[in-house]
Amino acid sequence: SLCLRTSPRLLCAATQQKNTGQNLEEDQNQSQNEQKVEPSSAEKLLAEEKAKLEDQLKEVTDKYKRALADAENVRQRSQKLVEEAKLYGIQSFCKDLLEVADILEKATESVPKEEIKDENPHLKSLYEGLVMTEVQIQKVFKKHGLLRLNPVGAKFDPYEHEALFHAPVDGQEPGTVALVSKVGYKLHGRTLRPALVGVVKDA
Repeated sequence: SLCLRTSPRLLCAATQQKNTGQNLEEDQNQSQNEQKVEPSSAEKLLAEEKAKLEDQLKEVTDKYKRALADAENVRQRSQKLVEEAKLYGIQSFCKDLLEVADILEKATESVPKEEIKDENPHLKSLYEGLVMTEVQIQKVFKKHGLLRLNPVGAKFDPYEHEALFHAPVDGQEPGTVALVSKVGYKLHGRTLRPALVGVVKDA
């Protein structure tokens, strides 16, 4: 047969050629594995460049986030300043009007109550006109956030009251306001003018 006629030399050569092919393939695989294990200098440079770029990106991103936060803080502060300007922009004007309110109050207090009768129509009309004006100006004040402080009997508050004197008063608790010499005012919760008061002290 064909198999029997084949010379042992040919079989040996074929086997050697097969083994040689396998060895060549194994050498190539080994060479590729070595290349994978030990990257070339170009790959090292690329890896280093990639790491640098990633660090730069992180740094730029952090700066961008900080810039956004700073811009938001500036926006909020500006908005707060604008809102406060709207609320307290009339502060100086209000202070001037307080003097008018004080004069009206003194005028009504100075009129003798026993003289306000129909027999004195001019005085009665004048007094009623003063009272109406005083009521109206307080309505205007309230509309614009300006509130009157008349703290008789209240606990002394250094943020709202200014003590002119301290004196013992029978029947009143120490530290309370016994007398108001001049009323105070607050504008949107902020003391515009403290009330001038006398405070009760221990006997």
